[in-house]
Amino acid sequence: MEIIKEREGSNLTVKLVGRLDAVTAMQLDKDLATALTGVNELTIDLAQLDYVASAGLRILLKTQRKMDRQGSMMIKNVQPAVREVLDMTGFSQFLTLEQDAKKKLSITF
Repeated sequence: MEIIKEREGSNLTVKLVGRLDAVTAMQLDKDLATALTGVNELTIDLAQLDYVASAGLRILLKTQRKMDRQGSMMIKNVQPAVREVLDMTGFSQFLTLEQDAKKKLSITF
């Protein structure tokens, strides 16, 4: 998977290209751990993400929780196969997706 980061002040856009699986999720987690410092607005662009596994879902949820505390996060351009996984697992209810940002539930653990 390729991770493309574009930062403009306190806004960060992360584009994911390829597959977000167990191996690449660890890479994304490490990249985001440092990249989110000082970020108030995070956009994750999934236009070129073909596949997401449970490890990838965990990182997206972890990142959503962090950004809920320090600003906001929006996931956009979700491909149909990835959206199906998000819907089937219920993650689409907890992640802020561009198409249905108003339906988001709060995450409390």
